[in-house]
Amino acid sequence: MTVSRSIRDSLPAPVARTAKAVRARLRGLRYSYATLPVFPPAGAAPVRMLVGPTNSAGQGYAWARAARTLPGVEAVSFALHRPVAFRFADDYGVPQSWWSQSRWVRAQREHVLSSYTHVLVESLRPVLGYGGHPDAAADIAVLQEAGVNVALLFHGSDIRLPSRHAARERFSPFARKDELTDKLEIQARKHAELVESLGVPVFVSTPDLLIDVPQAQWLPVVIDPAPWAQAARPLFQKRHSTGERPVVVHVPSSARLKGTARIDEVLTGLHERGLIEYRRIADVPHAEMPSVIGAADIVVDQLGIGLYGVAAAEALAAGRIVVSYVGSDLRSRVRSLTGREVPIVEADDDTLSDVVSDLVADPGTAAAQAAAGPGFVAELHDGRRAAEVLSQWLTVKETL
Repeated sequence: MTVSRSIRDSLPAPVARTAKAVRARLRGLRYSYATLPVFPPAGAAPVRMLVGPTNSAGQGYAWARAARTLPGVEAVSFALHRPVAFRFADDYGVPQSWWSQSRWVRAQREHVLSSYTHVLVESLRPVLGYGGHPDAAADIAVLQEAGVNVALLFHGSDIRLPSRHAARERFSPFARKDELTDKLEIQARKHAELVESLGVPVFVSTPDLLIDVPQAQWLPVVIDPAPWAQAARPLFQKRHSTGERPVVVHVPSSARLKGTARIDEVLTGLHERGLIEYRRIADVPHAEMPSVIGAADIVVDQLGIGLYGVAAAEALAAGRIVVSYVGSDLRSRVRSLTGREVPIVEADDDTLSDVVSDLVADPGTAAAQAAAGPGFVAELHDGRRAAEVLSQWLTVKETL
């Protein structure tokens, strides 16, 4: 009998069970580190794009699919899998525990440098594995040295400067100074400096971010409208015949940034008065969300930021009445860029109660507003416009 086994045998039973579980976990990690993922083939197209590693709201995967519709383009999405309950689809990814493992880093670097002509770096996060660098600047230098075209993509808080936002928006969630605001301020300033120094093309997923990165291009978010439209039931129709109250839902991806505390306060009050049935949605897999949204009449997205994103686009595709703070500046910017009006009902902290009450009182007008949603999404967010924007970057430099 070895000394280590002798020691284990003398341990109290609960401690021994814990030690056994830890040993099993470590054996599993050693096996995982020795087994690399199957890297997807990049194809033989003249242009081969990789996008990653955040895949925020599944958009890396969606943009890769959009890019594949372009002639001569292949595209792959890569994601770093953090320990979250629900993940979005991607073409390949690895758990966060692999990120600093030398064998994985070498394999990822070899795969990327030998496979792709273009890399779209999300949120300035490293794409070649963690090498002790807090951002992707070192990776970008390696990619460019290998002749790879690099562009940056920002989703929101990774580049939005809180102090600037608080100065222009009355209900900004950044008006209150706290640890999160300070952290995001430091990150946004650092990323802005890197954007200037790197000098590569920049894309942003929502038009409001053009305030923070004026040289960027808007790369519209992409959704598949079909499942949202298929799961939707007629607005208000059942309510009047059965006496049921209109259903109002709120799905906060970030309670702080969405203004959920105020939304809860207002909608709970309307619920208690018997005007609506309020449903706060949490911990629902994304694949089940079309049925959740399709069962609602009104979707309240956010208050205070001044934008619309993936969640609002999905609700619009379902033909729901979407209530949110978009802001006149963003509405004007979208109108200028696309010629389209954003079909979202405007509300903020002060007006949300009256806005929802008026919609419930006049369902005909509300339904007419909602009817514009599916067409808006089909034109701007089904992937065709995103592919058009990416096509300006996804080219091959000719050599003499």
